[in-house]
Amino acid sequence: MTTTSSLPASRFDVARQVADAVLFEGYVLYPYRASAAKNRLRWQFGVLVPPAWAPAHDEHAFQRTEIVMEPRGEADLAVELRFLHARRRTVQEARADGSFTEVAELQLPDRVLVPWDEGTEERIDMTVPVAELEAGEVSLPFTRPAGEETEPVVDAEGREIGRLVRRSARIDGVLRLRAEQLDVPYRALKLTAVVENTSDWTPRQGADRDAALPHSLVAAHLLLGLSAGSFLSMTDPPEWAKGVVAGCANRHTWPVLAGEPGRADVVLSSPIILEDHPAIAPESIGAMYDATEIDEILALRTAALTDQEKREARGTDARAAAVIDLADTMPPEVLDRLHGAVRALREITGPGAPADDRIPELWQEEAVFKPDTPWWDPARDDTADPARDRIPVDGVLVGVGSRVLLRPGLRRTDAQDLFLQGHTALVEAVLHDVDGGVHLAVTVEGDPGADIRREQGRFLYFQPDEIAPLEAR
Repeated sequence: MTTTSSLPASRFDVARQVADAVLFEGYVLYPYRASAAKNRLRWQFGVLVPPAWAPAHDEHAFQRTEIVMEPRGEADLAVELRFLHARRRTVQEARADGSFTEVAELQLPDRVLVPWDEGTEERIDMTVPVAELEAGEVSLPFTRPAGEETEPVVDAEGREIGRLVRRSARIDGVLRLRAEQLDVPYRALKLTAVVENTSDWTPRQGADRDAALPHSLVAAHLLLGLSAGSFLSMTDPPEWAKGVVAGCANRHTWPVLAGEPGRADVVLSSPIILEDHPAIAPESIGAMYDATEIDEILALRTAALTDQEKREARGTDARAAAVIDLADTMPPEVLDRLHGAVRALREITGPGAPADDRIPELWQEEAVFKPDTPWWDPARDDTADPARDRIPVDGVLVGVGSRVLLRPGLRRTDAQDLFLQGHTALVEAVLHDVDGGVHLAVTVEGDPGADIRREQGRFLYFQPDEIAPLEAR
């Protein structure tokens, strides 16, 4: 096994930006205080717990990645395992006799220090020739030892008024790799990469999840790179490989093509399902650690916290303090950029396209607005009428009372919608949103609750390309 890679070190740089977001997903949630209820149950993604904890608590001690690759020549495979190691922080106050006693908080002018579990980034690197993986499994055991660190806390005069004590537990694990030739007329291999927590920690009677976390690999994920060759997309493989890709068994992780668009030599295997070539929005100017909100809302809410709330957040974690400072110093023009951006413009052609110029904006994927005019004027003359409007679909005008066939498979964004594939429905309203999109409100024929839905105005919604008219042209 080699220790240096022929893969350029910068090859992982683009993918690592997204990997960082995975690593710190939900690390500290708004309002960024340890006392907030949502920050008391932490680290839900990619947690590989000790084997003694996993079976009885419906958690996992391993994750397995399987993906098809096409190496060229004497290619090397570079692997980077990344995870967080939980480090338990306690707060101690200095006493007059020089000793220290543990306290629930320590008040400082700019922050309030409290107990907290910090996450330190760990990285395991290995590079191995693909030919060696074909010959048999390659294993790399690793250990992160237990440790303890002390940081003094001083006041404005430089007197030590307390200290922070950080303790970390031992973690043992193993990274296993192997590759096998597939039964196809190409040099294509199925790569299997297994990350496993092998720690021998045993929980005591009554131990909770907090006791297991310091011995766990948190937010574990892999970066894989070929020095020569490419990986196949798991969601859009070539025709010859569809059966092989469907037979790949990924457990507790999902591999996607990463790195620069158009390249296929880097993969990110993540506990969070992503699309191929995921990317961080260029408008985002810093990590917010809270994917349940968008940056604009988080920035506005964070800036509106009280001074006391900001002191508590700054004392919770250094990353939380950075979010507070970011929100407090964000220039207005930067905040404006967070409001939204047009990524693409696509005109729909073929069946269902508009026959005249009355509603061309309804067939655009994104709306384009002139920079010198508001993106939407609520006082404009809006003649939309959900009860009377009709739109052309496959050459038929569809509106209230029209019978349609549901075919939601075009988007597959809602599991509930998939159960309605092939069902017939009645259009209850034609709705236009401010971006120019059209939504058909429908009730499913044969639904015993249709009358109640109609009275309450609680409909199912589909776009024009997700339905087919059942009426004559």
